[in-house]
Amino acid sequence: MSSPDAGFERLDRKLVVVAAVLSAVFSLLAAVIGGIALSVGGMPLGLTLLIVVGGLLLIVGFSAGVEYVRWRVTRFRVTDERLELRFEFVVTKRRSLARERIRTVDVTANPVERLFGLAVVVIGTGQHGESGDAEIKLDPVSRERAEQLRVELLRRAGQSAAEQPGDGAIAALRWGWAWYAPLSFLTPAIGAAAVGAVFNVSSWFGYGREPVGSLISDLVRAAALFGYVTVVVGALLAGVIGALLLFVEMWWSYRLDREQGGMLHVRRGLLTTRSISLEERRLRGVEVVEPLGIRLAKAARVDAIATGMRQGGEGRRTDHKTLLPAAPRALASWVAAAVLREGESPIAAGTLTPHPRAALVRRLRWALAPVLVAFVLLLLVRSLLGTAVNGVLDEAVGGMLMALPWVFIAVAVPAAVLLAFDAYRSLGHGISGRYLLARRGALRRNTVALQRTGVIGWTVRQSIFQRRAGVLTLVATTAAGAGAYQIPDAAVDEGLAFADAAVPGLLAPFLERPLD
Repeated sequence: MSSPDAGFERLDRKLVVVAAVLSAVFSLLAAVIGGIALSVGGMPLGLTLLIVVGGLLLIVGFSAGVEYVRWRVTRFRVTDERLELRFEFVVTKRRSLARERIRTVDVTANPVERLFGLAVVVIGTGQHGESGDAEIKLDPVSRERAEQLRVELLRRAGQSAAEQPGDGAIAALRWGWAWYAPLSFLTPAIGAAAVGAVFNVSSWFGYGREPVGSLISDLVRAAALFGYVTVVVGALLAGVIGALLLFVEMWWSYRLDREQGGMLHVRRGLLTTRSISLEERRLRGVEVVEPLGIRLAKAARVDAIATGMRQGGEGRRTDHKTLLPAAPRALASWVAAAVLREGESPIAAGTLTPHPRAALVRRLRWALAPVLVAFVLLLLVRSLLGTAVNGVLDEAVGGMLMALPWVFIAVAVPAAVLLAFDAYRSLGHGISGRYLLARRGALRRNTVALQRTGVIGWTVRQSIFQRRAGVLTLVATTAAGAGAYQIPDAAVDEGLAFADAAVPGLLAPFLERPLD
């Protein structure tokens, strides 16, 4: 008879060394700063060194001691039925996951962990809003053991690895994709953050003590002297560099493989490596994402729609479900077909039904309403400031700021109208073989190909304004991906007929049929 404690393993003992190294690095930086402050304050050098070195050793020893205790009291084991984790110290804590409920095994390693050959393994059930009770984290284990756990835990009981042979690489990184990164909305955000950082640093050296009005005047004069375009280009250049660096860190050594046993495996990352696995049998479709800038460059990103995708904890990031970063649209279409094991991408093969003109009117209203509200607020601010502006800013700068509402309305109205028309043109839905198609969005256009058998319910929404316009919103409910996918502002009769045809029998009992 086997012992109840048989088969338990410990975490990798190197975690003690990693904790000591990390605490030593951060403590050393703090010690240097503190030592300089104490020396400047007139404390004798010997006493300063004693305090700094003593504090450094105390912090490093404490961190290493805590991790040593964690290593001693934490154990785990994998059986044919369960994954078990035990923490036995002052309080005994035991957790386990049934093997058949495990849906995700993700492996990550930061630079220090990679240096010591370690990795962190997060095992979860893939529940939406996953809590700590449905997730077990092994932090850390050796890199080899992490890979063994990934393969072992995702293999189902009685499943043979030869049932579905692996096809090898589906896609691998091409450095030309990096130039799509600056086309995202992240670029201006990074540029604005860089400008803000410059002002923060300048304030440390006493350049931020002048009144706000003087700062605005200086900015306007600088823009007039060097050209507004130059100022904007400088901020965007910082954003471009930041977006490129972020792409390199996230997608370095990217590779999408189909492994034996019907497993899709994504590996990527420069400083922090990530290994994400997805069972094909849980795949219910794909989502092709096209932010505006990337769409204009004829590129797209491919995300997985699957049951059991982790929505909380370590998997809260949206890139967790990404199978392919922004890449040429033709390649994105090919990858979508490959992961679905289809001869042609359902999104490329299907024909979308356009939505009625009432949908365009609604989008024009939504786009212009916030523009008009902002315009009224700018006029109100200008009227409240009045001549008080001239007491802070010079006449030329004050005049430019007084004209700001009219400049805003002249730029914002055409932009809002164009976006409304683009959002209307993007609307569409249809059926492509065994997939339901739905497309929407302008700034971020999403095209969903969802298996019709994966739809478990329909929700029909119709507001008062939609009822007057003769349109409605269909929501396809599914256990995969986001859980629900909308088809907004479809014509009433056509939309209901589409829902009934996409999933026969699901909506039929609730439809009124005309009497013969």
